[in-house]
This record gives sequence, C-alpha cells and structure tokens, in this order.
Amino acid sequence: MQAGLVVLCLAYVLSQFFRAFLAILTADLGRDIGATPEDLAFASGLWFLVFAAMQIPVGWALDRVGPRRSSAVLLLLGGSGGALLFAVATSPIHVSLAMALIGVGCSPVLMASYFIFAREFPPAKFATLAALMLGVGSVGNLVASYPTALAVEWFGWRGTLAGLAVISGAVAIGIWFTVRDPERVETQHKGSVLDLLKQPALWTILPLMLVAYAPSGALRGLWAGPYLRDVFGLDTAQVGQATLVMGAAMIAGTFAYGPLDRLLKTRKWVIFGGNILSALALVLLCLWISDAVWLSVVLLAVIGFTGATFPVVMAHGRAFIPPHLVGRGVTLLNLFGIGGVGLAQFATGRIHAAAVDMGPAAPYTAIFGFFAVAVAIGCVIYLFSRDSID
Repeated sequence: MQAGLVVLCLAYVLSQFFRAFLAILTADLGRDIGATPEDLAFASGLWFLVFAAMQIPVGWALDRVGPRRSSAVLLLLGGSGGALLFAVATSPIHVSLAMALIGVGCSPVLMASYFIFAREFPPAKFATLAALMLGVGSVGNLVASYPTALAVEWFGWRGTLAGLAVISGAVAIGIWFTVRDPERVETQHKGSVLDLLKQPALWTILPLMLVAYAPSGALRGLWAGPYLRDVFGLDTAQVGQATLVMGAAMIAGTFAYGPLDRLLKTRKWVIFGGNILSALALVLLCLWISDAVWLSVVLLAVIGFTGATFPVVMAHGRAFIPPHLVGRGVTLLNLFGIGGVGLAQFATGRIHAAAVDMGPAAPYTAIFGFFAVAVAIGCVIYLFSRDSID
C-alpha cells in the first residue's frame, strides 16, 4: 500500500502541474499559435470543468472497480494522450482539447488516494493524511513555475510537453503495478450521489467548497502570469519566480491546515477563518493593484496560503458521508472544489475581455474583486454549517 500511495502521489504531482503550467506559457503560445489570454482561460476552465464532471463516474468507479484500474487507465489515456496532443497543437482549439483530455486523465488521482485513506485509516487522521498528500503532490505547482520556464527556454514548449507525455505514461503504468485496492464494503444499503445530496449538512459546506479553492487555483493556474506581465512588465523567467513563491505558499498552507482541526478541536472555524483572510487579501490586492511588484507577489502568496483549506473542507464533508458511499462522497466534494475553478475561469475570461480596454490594471482589479465577493458569500453560507471533529 505504501508503494502505491507514493506512485499516486507522483501522479498527483502531475495533476497539480497540469492545472498551473499555462501561466508560464502565455507568451509562447500567443507568439506561436495565436492564443490570447481569453483562449487560455477557456482552456484552463475546460480542464477544471472536465475534471469536475468526471468526478461522478470516478466516484462510481472507485466504489465498484477500485482505485488501481480507475487511476491507471485514465491517466494513461487522458494524461499521456492529452500532453502528446498539446505538444503538436497548431491552434488554440487544439490546446483546449488537449487540456480537456488531460483533465480526464488527472481526475481520479487525488480521489483514489482519499478513497484509500477513508477506507484503510482511522477517520480522525483523514484531514492530516489528505493534507499530506495534497501538500507533497503540490510540488507539481512549484515545477509548473520557474523550472517550467527554464525547460521551455531549453527544449521549447513542444519538447517539454512531449516529455510530460512520456512521464505521465510511465506513472500510469506504475499505478497499475503498485496500487492495491481496499476490500469492498459489503452492505445491504444501496445508494447514489442523489442520496448524498439529500443530506442538509452537506449543503452548507458545498457552496464554500465551490469558491474556496477558486482564487488560488485560477490565479496560480493562469491569471498571475498575465497580471504580472501586463501591469509590471515581468518577463517569462520573472513570472516563473513570482509564481514559484505563490506555489510554495500554497504548499505551506496545506501543511499548516492539515493538523489544525485536531489541535484546535474544530474544523468549521479553522476553515472559516482561513477563507475570510483569503477574501481580505483579495480586497487588498484590488486596492494596491499596481503599487509595487513585491507587494503583489506577497499578496498572491497570502491568497495561496490562506486559501489552502481544501483538505479540511474535504474532511468536514467526509464526516457526513456513510461508509458505503465514500467513493461517491469524496468525489462529489471534489466536483464542487474543482468545478468552482472551472466556472471561475470561464467567468474571469469574460471579465478580462470586457475590461481590457480600460487600462492594464482594470481587468485584474475586476477579477480579484470577483473572487473576493465569491469567497465572502461562501463564508456567509458556511456560517450555518454543523461542526465536526472525529
């Protein structure tokens, strides 16, 4: 089981990479195939929405087929195949199709790990283990920053994507040979996602799940690059360095949140406090949009750190999911978390296009303000949730 979890963690490194690397390629893709920021926002949003839509069949597959085959087959076909298609792209539509395929490939990886944690480990350790997997896997977020900028300079973006196709295929084969499926739960109870949606406790958690990860996911995944380039004139290497700082902050936040629910004996207030701070940082970024590049990078890092509540929100929702529906339950929560970023990317692409003629800072002020309002609304709804601690 340990070897299998290590390989799943490597697969999650790839998943984190693929959701964040477009921020580095904006200038190269614009020059080579005419891709605009709106095109890349659409491609990024498509990755997240396809990933989210896959959570329903992935949840069924985890409960019925098991994590080994589900993860290995989808990562091989979607992750490796999508990266290969990206490597030969000649237009923005090819990039979008490639990102959709990669979204399919990455969709089961983290949830396969969470499924194993939920079935093989004590419930009280779920948040810590989930945060550990998320934090270690988020190394992919770092690789998608300055190291990717260097790889693109050395090998070109096509060569970099071809290499990623080979790596994705190798990791998929590793999953097939190392992951062991937990024993199936034998129960007389039947159920589906609809049964989960009938639980009132989840409906005060799901709206925050929808918006909590969206700012850091969307900004690190795309908008940090165009923002720093358009407002402060940073080049590709400098954008890589700035996004490296934000990525490191996201990892640090994930590790920091992991044990807090057990230390403070509450999940609700850990989650609420972190997201309120995230909303405040977004407001400050709006107010100080073009004051100083170092200040903007610091605030982006604060958003990444405080917005890393994903594993604790997942643990909060997991507390209300019956054992025989664990696969469907964790993937439902993930559908909202990842789907929120996808919807946000489509919305922010339109916001950027509508404000692009108002000055270099105007589109990004509008984008950051949109995220601040969304997170604040999610926090208000979340106030009515029932706390849980195992």
